[in-house]
Amino acid sequence: MITKPGYLEAPRRLRAFVRAHETSLVVLAALVGTVAGLVVAAMGAAVELLHVGLFNLEMGARLSSQIRLDPLRALLVPSLGGLLLGVAFLLLLRWRPAREIDPIEANALHGGRMSFRGSVIVALQTIWSSGVGASVGLEAGYTQLASGLAASLGRGFHLRRADQRLMVGCGAAAAIAGAFGAPLAGAFYAFELVIGGYTPANLTPVGVAAVAGYFVAHAFAPLSLGVNVGPVGDVVGRDLAIAAMLGIVAALFGIAIMRGVAFCETLLSKTGLWPPLRPALGGLAVGLLALQTPQVMSSGHGALHFAGLVSLPLAAIATVFVLKAIASVISLGSGFRGGLFFATLFLGALGGRLFAAGFDQIWPGLNLDPNVYAIVGMSALSASVIGGPLTMSFIALESTGNLWLTTIVLVAVIISTQITRELFGYSFATWRLHLRGETIRSAADIGWIRDLTVRRLMRPDVTTVNADMTIEEFRGKFPLGSKTQVIAVDAAGHYAGLVLVADAHAADVEMMGGLHGILHHRVVVLYPDMNIQEAIAVFDAAEAESLAVVEATGEHRPVGVLTEAHAMRRYAEESERQRRDMIGDN
Repeated sequence: MITKPGYLEAPRRLRAFVRAHETSLVVLAALVGTVAGLVVAAMGAAVELLHVGLFNLEMGARLSSQIRLDPLRALLVPSLGGLLLGVAFLLLLRWRPAREIDPIEANALHGGRMSFRGSVIVALQTIWSSGVGASVGLEAGYTQLASGLAASLGRGFHLRRADQRLMVGCGAAAAIAGAFGAPLAGAFYAFELVIGGYTPANLTPVGVAAVAGYFVAHAFAPLSLGVNVGPVGDVVGRDLAIAAMLGIVAALFGIAIMRGVAFCETLLSKTGLWPPLRPALGGLAVGLLALQTPQVMSSGHGALHFAGLVSLPLAAIATVFVLKAIASVISLGSGFRGGLFFATLFLGALGGRLFAAGFDQIWPGLNLDPNVYAIVGMSALSASVIGGPLTMSFIALESTGNLWLTTIVLVAVIISTQITRELFGYSFATWRLHLRGETIRSAADIGWIRDLTVRRLMRPDVTTVNADMTIEEFRGKFPLGSKTQVIAVDAAGHYAGLVLVADAHAADVEMMGGLHGILHHRVVVLYPDMNIQEAIAVFDAAEAESLAVVEATGEHRPVGVLTEAHAMRRYAEESERQRRDMIGDN
């Protein structure tokens, strides 16, 4: 009986053609980019409609650019919206108990496999969260849905593991390019954060997808989603040193934000509140903050217009900075769906403006350009939280067109990234995965290591003997040359140790008393679900050439044998294959 897969498949001849021709991936990438651009435009329009309907705004108006909001709407919409979202989470747990994976996790652990249905769910949750005013960005939803669609397309063509991961990267690149009006930034977002590296083989598909996503998104919503900046002044040598200091400050603040989200989640989980009440409580808190300044609501697209931003009084900028940071931490910590990408751009711009003003107070006469340091601040803080120093540098370049300004931005983001790696070790996405028990720190493909388990590598045809057998009986049953080692078990069939046939035939061995005197590795064993790295570590620690594989249950019954030589050879073969896939040397 032939079962059909749970996804649409391309015709066999078309699949074979795509797998055989590298240029076909470029065509698929262009298709992915086009779809991703439509995703960005559609999700942006959906959030705008929610803002219009729920907050009584005019079409085209931005929630975060309002001077004031109706107090009742500001309080009720995010709190009731959070309650509905929480109830939806509970219902979803019964229907889909498995957690949805994001593009970074998919590429790191699952070979680029993502659930299309799960991606749609995450995108809808993100639209709703931003639509009811929670201080979250749509970027997580853009990349989730675009990458999920790209992953489904790749599965339909039965792409190889490396090509499947590439498609996921193309989806993310196109989504970011369309959202920020920055194709270079979108491409390097994919290279740095989703694919885990740049090679000549993935340059063309990712670049084509990013450009397609940019043009399609802006055909529907021209210049409405990007970062808008005012004119910037000249950049001089002193700005390099000052930008480096801003990079340090940005890293420390970025770490504080990431830890703050985790602390908020932990605090709310310890309260024992009914889960749907947590986002409701978070929404109420955001609404209270919005009564002070509506700029804290949603992602902050409308508020991030530098020309008006830098002209505000410093007290107003500081107020928005503090309240927006608190609102973002509360929104994500209480369970709203979304990201921190645009929020950190907004916060970084505010922080850069405050930094420049503070530096002028400490060192009068410098007259630092606030626009310059708003750009540096937004890039440095985003690099700390999101990762991707080149991604943030290209956002600055594509926003300003100023190469010299991009130079000092690069200095700031390099320092911010390095300090974050040294003191914290994670980006926001990988930090959230770490809190769930995962160990990945980037999108570099380590899923093949987890797939290469002891169960796949071991020899299951094991020979066992009773550990109470005498040496003489053992010699008669296993003459020299018949086998290398045999597994000894007790009367109940539990693992007792390894017997080397050569040891049993040694001249000075005690003939009576059973095999107990020559047993090796009585307590050191392997388990079937161990991955190859864990197995090699056990071999190294035990200084063993071969080890028994036993059931993971308390019975410890032997199920196979694995040699160190075979494990090392398979690890080397897979590592070389991954290296060849990475550089496109297929």
